[in-house]
Amino acid sequence: MLDFVIVGGAQAGLSMAYYLNKLGKTYVVIDKEEEVGASWLNRWDSLKLFTPSEFNNLPGMDFPAKKGYYPSKEDVATYFKKYVATFNIEVRLNTLIKNVVKEDDFFILKHSKGELKSQNVVIATGPFHIPYTPSFSQKISEDIFQIHSNYYKNPGQLQEGPAMVVGAGDSGFQILDEISQTNRTTYFSGATNVRVLPQEILGKTLWWWFTKIGFLSFSRKTWLGKKLSRSKQPIIGTDVKGILKRDNVLPVGKTTNAKEQIIFTENQKIEELKNIVWATGYRPNFGWIEGLELTKDGYPKHHRGVSNIDGLYFIGLPWLHTRGSATLGGIKKDAQYLANYIKAEEKTLL
Repeated sequence: MLDFVIVGGAQAGLSMAYYLNKLGKTYVVIDKEEEVGASWLNRWDSLKLFTPSEFNNLPGMDFPAKKGYYPSKEDVATYFKKYVATFNIEVRLNTLIKNVVKEDDFFILKHSKGELKSQNVVIATGPFHIPYTPSFSQKISEDIFQIHSNYYKNPGQLQEGPAMVVGAGDSGFQILDEISQTNRTTYFSGATNVRVLPQEILGKTLWWWFTKIGFLSFSRKTWLGKKLSRSKQPIIGTDVKGILKRDNVLPVGKTTNAKEQIIFTENQKIEELKNIVWATGYRPNFGWIEGLELTKDGYPKHHRGVSNIDGLYFIGLPWLHTRGSATLGGIKKDAQYLANYIKAEEKTLL
């Protein structure tokens, strides 16, 4: 019987393990991937963080790069591996938790190789669960190559011929930038009037300014926090206007329907497509946790990561407490809060 099982071995799970070490708890970090850092390594090849190295520190260990450096996905994965080794964090890989249920005063976590028992559970699987594509994507001919951004690596995966990128978030514009540089006709489906913020302002990084003005620290319970959490996230560090002005980039508005080789958009009907990249986000999946209360958006109901089930905690969710909760460097504040909460709960039971 363990004190804790942490489900998820990326930044949220590792940060929580760091504090459980300090509390002297027995635990194991469970991850479905084959190696530490795989959640980052599985993303597209050219991915760069839009937060510089000095704002990517997990608790107890600074990111090993010079100030102002924007890390690659490989840099992040290497950092995680070093973090695990430095703090002797026990990680069990290739293990997918399929069901979590509380029986009496402990939890049973079932997986393909058996089950684990624990007094407490921390869910650190993050917000990216089920890649979402619109239902009409199933009407599209098999002759058109379709891929979600979750599985996209580089333009070499695509067929020759025109492509379309669907989605106006950071990943959508970064992938649009990369694919359009292959000189193929590249359609863009999504909003073009997005807010764009530069990575540096007056010689200081955007995250330096965010820290100074407290932008990353507004609670989701405050008036400003509620307003920010409901607003669309700006695009950071990508020259959206420059990309959309390229001769081979054709904005077509929202994609509305499809029939075999015909794609219907707000602005035109496209008939010559060979590839579609769906940068259309994800849907949460917490149905494998029995007895959990969910919001209308499908996320767990909680207060700063403390759920409605005694002994069940969450970390790494967007706006778990603040905007910074979803960032590599901001996760430590939530992990420390949960550690302090757990310590205080123990005292009340003595």
